[in-house]
Amino acid sequence: MQAFNVVRGIVAPLDRANVDTDAIIPKQFLKSIKRTGFGPNLFDEWRYLDRGEPGMNNAVRPLNPDFALNQPRYKGASILLARKNFGCGSSREHAPWALDDYGFRVVIAPSYADIFFNNCFKNGLLPVILSESEVDQLFHAVAAFPGFEAIIDLPRQVVSSADGSLSFGFQIDPFRKDCLLNGWDDIGLVLRHADRIREFESRRMHEQPWLGKTLAS
Repeated sequence: MQAFNVVRGIVAPLDRANVDTDAIIPKQFLKSIKRTGFGPNLFDEWRYLDRGEPGMNNAVRPLNPDFALNQPRYKGASILLARKNFGCGSSREHAPWALDDYGFRVVIAPSYADIFFNNCFKNGLLPVILSESEVDQLFHAVAAFPGFEAIIDLPRQVVSSADGSLSFGFQIDPFRKDCLLNGWDDIGLVLRHADRIREFESRRMHEQPWLGKTLAS
């Protein structure tokens, strides 16, 4: 998992509440479990004017010009600004995979669905919670200034505009913060103790050799 420290990037607005995971990545794209390749179909039903299916050439599909991610001013955005209850619906982990594969490192919203919120941390995506008033201020700034950039400083737990005119603190669980800073997912956390695990297995096979025969069979 990619470590997270300070991210500076263009902010893309998604001015909708209750965005569910089927809108983030529609169900027909859930056949793969590779964690990659989902970016082109992020928000598929909103980005394109036709119905997307696996295997389609997205480069020739008709784009919805009214959808924010299709507008030139938000090209290359790495921070997604959303409304309350983002990521509701099914528990599919493909949702943070799609956001990450598109290029987003941060989502900012007033609230999230619990499972989506947890899945973000497990995949190196930072879900920042700000008040509705603070989110409103960011939406106004994004609308007013093309190419509006924000800085997400995880060590300091601060969201600020690149010009310093806005600055908001945010809370994060210390354990989750430490994992993001070090790039540890669940497997990475376990592998930190690989030597102790090997030592335990070796000792167990020495003290209980009959287990080896059980496992072999």
